[in-house]
Amino acid sequence: MVPLKTKVLLILPPFTQLNTPYPSTAYLKGFLNTQNIQSIQCDLGLEVILKIFTAQGLKAVFEQVHESSLSENAARIYSLRECYIQTVDEVMRFLQHKNATLAHAICENDFLPRAARFKQLEDLEWAFGTMGQQDKARHLATLYLDDLADLISETVDPHFGFSRYAERLGRCANTFDELDIELQKDNSYISRVMLEILAEKMNDFQPDLVALSVPFPGNLLGGLKCGQWIKTNYPSTRVALGGGFANTELRSLHDSRVFNYVDFITLDDGEAPVLNLVQFLEGSRSAEKLKRTFVCQGGMVTYIDASDQKDFSQAECGVPDYAGLKLDQYLSVIELANPMHSLWSNGRWNKLTLAHGCYWGKCTFCDTSLDYIKRYEQTAAPLICDRMQHLIAQTGEIGFHFVDEAAPPGLLRDLAIEILRRKMNVVWWTNIRFEKSFTRDLCFLLKASGCIAMSGGLEVASDRLLALIDKGVTVAQVANVCRNFSEAGILVHAYLMYGYPTQTEQETVDSLEMVRQLFESGIMQSAFWHRFAMTAHSPVGMNPQKYKTQLVSSARPTFANNDLFYTEEVDTDHEQFSDGLKKSLFNYMRGLGFDLSLQAWFEQKIPRTKIAENYIQEILQQPEDLNTRPTAKLIYTGLKPQLEHTVKTKKSQTIQQARLRFIHNQGDESVTLDRETGNWLYAYFDHFLISTSNVLLFKEFKADFEKEFPGEFENFWLGEAGSALRLAGLLIV
Repeated sequence: MVPLKTKVLLILPPFTQLNTPYPSTAYLKGFLNTQNIQSIQCDLGLEVILKIFTAQGLKAVFEQVHESSLSENAARIYSLRECYIQTVDEVMRFLQHKNATLAHAICENDFLPRAARFKQLEDLEWAFGTMGQQDKARHLATLYLDDLADLISETVDPHFGFSRYAERLGRCANTFDELDIELQKDNSYISRVMLEILAEKMNDFQPDLVALSVPFPGNLLGGLKCGQWIKTNYPSTRVALGGGFANTELRSLHDSRVFNYVDFITLDDGEAPVLNLVQFLEGSRSAEKLKRTFVCQGGMVTYIDASDQKDFSQAECGVPDYAGLKLDQYLSVIELANPMHSLWSNGRWNKLTLAHGCYWGKCTFCDTSLDYIKRYEQTAAPLICDRMQHLIAQTGEIGFHFVDEAAPPGLLRDLAIEILRRKMNVVWWTNIRFEKSFTRDLCFLLKASGCIAMSGGLEVASDRLLALIDKGVTVAQVANVCRNFSEAGILVHAYLMYGYPTQTEQETVDSLEMVRQLFESGIMQSAFWHRFAMTAHSPVGMNPQKYKTQLVSSARPTFANNDLFYTEEVDTDHEQFSDGLKKSLFNYMRGLGFDLSLQAWFEQKIPRTKIAENYIQEILQQPEDLNTRPTAKLIYTGLKPQLEHTVKTKKSQTIQQARLRFIHNQGDESVTLDRETGNWLYAYFDHFLISTSNVLLFKEFKADFEKEFPGEFENFWLGEAGSALRLAGLLIV
């Protein structure tokens, strides 16, 4: 393949997250590699933070501060400015895992200057008994940065935030007016720092095309600032904008003013549209043959989707490429002491996608009509493992976050088997649906392969509303799956929702009671309440009458159009529950408040729950279903057991026995059988081992057993011996 001349600069504008790169530019760079297109990438969010949070950078920040009219908190931080300047470099290095011994000093009360964020420490002392010193210091250092961020947003740039920048301007921006006004203002200190870094990238690389990835509303202003500067200083360089924000918000774009800052806006998967843009710049494709791309022609916004280029399959997209990103300089912060919550901000994770889209694709609140949900395509487990090994070699990191909408349980099973077969030492987590396929044995298999956590949508813990949402699960099913994960040692996080159309006050209270019992039972470790938002591309948004809602008529949006305003037939003030739901959950995640009435969390009077106080416990006490599918796989993830022959005397009768001794990292277990059965099973055990080339099917094992011992399988498998084998680690998945 002949290399193309066009050079592409991939930019992630401020700000997404501090601990690991958002994967969009790495995905695109990996694809461009397959097309012999030269590209580099940068995370401007990280690089801006690294420039500001230094001794020199903070000096510049404090020089921007005017002492008059400061809040009490800002005045305190300003008074302690020399302490911040003296400590910031070492704190940043600590958060980059570069001087672990600083933890001792950070945990002392007199090392870090403290302002308002540290007031919550009294409420968090419970965690420090279970947190190690490194994690405690990391949490304190995070509060230190948050105090500085509060000062910056109050005095230097009101739009500043570590994981968002001017998010309010991007969210629900039905018109471009406010953004356009902001873009005409003088650059803030944060913007000036960002543009200085951008100028260095542009000067060094001299790209022909700059692709701005804007995943969230908080990236939009920064992205447009970049486009504005490039069009002024590099008028021959073309600028494209894409990503999650464009894919959801800009599908009905009509305001041409945005094209004062960018030349193209692409929708959905970026590989084919960006390739077509490169071909257009090379002169091998006409503008009329672009793919899913907005342009401005004759002062009017025009959408072009006439390309003959098909979208690329997962196998064709290449391996994500993190080259050029400052991987050793991301910051591991701990915003909350909860171990599951910390995964989002603590540690560097290689990001991969197991399957494009969602295999379920029915949830009525979700954007199921859009490509990133409705077009489902999964990747084969061996190819995923190939990519994991490639990324480990490139980044030196063994942690993986699979960023799927909902990872398919069958694919996770195959992936776990492949990881174990290759003897890969990895740590991973992902997002799932709480469906019954996640049996106890599958959860133990996933744990053996390196899985440490799962997040999934419980949404509204009400069977009526789960059916209306078309979630495909029940509360009982969720409870059993959470129990299976927790027994395997896998942390569980639940996404919770309140305010769904037709939801009553009683259902909100009952949903909270379900959540309380899930936490009290120890089968859920973390959760977060979201207020329902109706979106234009969801089944609810496209057919509001079906859900007893009515859209509030307004002028047709000319810029962003996603969140919809509506009224409900059911007259419920959902917002009144917001504070109480969050307050109760904050305590439940700390293992506190289970004995308090639900009313204790709310200022207003709420209905008494109708859920029995032991509802979840009764579900968890139901016996496990041992109805094994014939096509299920039998797997043993440990070492082959040792065989010992013993003799048992009972009522002067000698019984020849065989004992299978299973040696695990944590200890030993034994299974005793009659000698004939034990000898056969020991010889047969090679078929169960994960290292074998072909995984054994349950029906094959049953047939082989019955050939050797006719008519005895049911007694063996459902009896004491079969139960002991399963407890020893023989998994049915």
